[in-house]
Amino acid sequence: MKGFFDLDTWQEIWAVLRKNRLRALLTASGVFWGLFMLILLLGLGKGLERGARKNLADLAPSAVYVWSQRTGMPYRGLQPGRFVKFENDDTARIAAIPGVEHVSARLRLGGWRDSARVTYQGKTGAVNVLGDMPAYARVEPLIIERGRFLNEPDVKEARKVVVIGRQARTVLFEDKNPLGEWIEVNGVHLRVVGEIKSQKGGEDGDRMDNSVFLPFSTFQQAFNQPNRVGWFTIGVQPGANSGAVEKNVRRVLMEHHRVNPLDDQALGSFDAAEQFEKIQGLFRGIQAFVWFVGTLTLLAGALGVSNILLISVKERTREIGVRKAIGATPASIVRLIVQEAMALTSLAGYLGLVGGVAALEAISSYLETLEGAPLSRPEVDITAALIAVGVLMAAGAVASIVPARHAAGIAPVEALRAD
Repeated sequence: MKGFFDLDTWQEIWAVLRKNRLRALLTASGVFWGLFMLILLLGLGKGLERGARKNLADLAPSAVYVWSQRTGMPYRGLQPGRFVKFENDDTARIAAIPGVEHVSARLRLGGWRDSARVTYQGKTGAVNVLGDMPAYARVEPLIIERGRFLNEPDVKEARKVVVIGRQARTVLFEDKNPLGEWIEVNGVHLRVVGEIKSQKGGEDGDRMDNSVFLPFSTFQQAFNQPNRVGWFTIGVQPGANSGAVEKNVRRVLMEHHRVNPLDDQALGSFDAAEQFEKIQGLFRGIQAFVWFVGTLTLLAGALGVSNILLISVKERTREIGVRKAIGATPASIVRLIVQEAMALTSLAGYLGLVGGVAALEAISSYLETLEGAPLSRPEVDITAALIAVGVLMAAGAVASIVPARHAAGIAPVEALRAD
């Protein structure tokens, strides 16, 4: 009995495939396309996940944001429509809540989407002006391009210093090093001590890069907003339940500012961890769907292999009959057909794998030239590729069973009579 890796058998299979080039090509194309699309879809799904994380959740997946709004319900003699005013002492109240690791009180010059006029040596730019605490950089990690971020002495002494975002630096200083230079904001002169870059993508990242950050106390004094806080950025301790922290922060602030506990309108809040988990669930679903569609595509290709092999067995009925007449066992016939199927699916699958990886590399190279692309480094990990190849090999083996059994069941006498 010839072994599965017998050289003569493989030479014979190669001769059969060469003899029927068109049929082999059409069969292989189905398998190639199935694996190519699976690898491509997996890579694009991964790239979309990375892009979404970069744009929304990569920076602060354990952050909670709380801001003030107008009350919608009366409470303790107070009428609805009252604007809740946060104050400096609220920072300590929030810091005392279990699960809170960092708290940054924040202020902004103008409205949420308003910018201010910032000037440097006659150049003026529309820039977001923010008052922040040093803890902000620990909640939302920033890339320090030059110098440093705000520190505790800056806040304690109300120093007239500022940290500038990369885009704001480009507008005001172009390529010049801004450290040590003075800028003017509404008549207040501030010395640049650092330059930062946001890791966020999209609109949030652009907004942060086009901002300047003053010490919180300096902002309050310079722009006449004593004991005033616009909103809070809160870092949650590792392992703590961010949803519970958000709920407790709202409860503490509502109690102190005499807000009806049922008034959801009075305070706005956002739990980044909750959104992060939703994103994770979404992409787990996308990945499962991609595997489902890709596997069906592979099985469709395998079904094509099975059909082609049935035709091949019918065309080779006389040949199979001769083999059995001179002593070939049913097992050797089955092995021959299975090897032919495996050879075809393996070669086509390898080309599909290489083609899919090459396509992802081309897409990744193109996306690097685009600013704010929704995809980020689409690629497929080695584990997924090996699983895909394993699925393909299993499908090829299963696809060959029916034609192989049919070939093994051919009676030599009937086969020799076949036309």
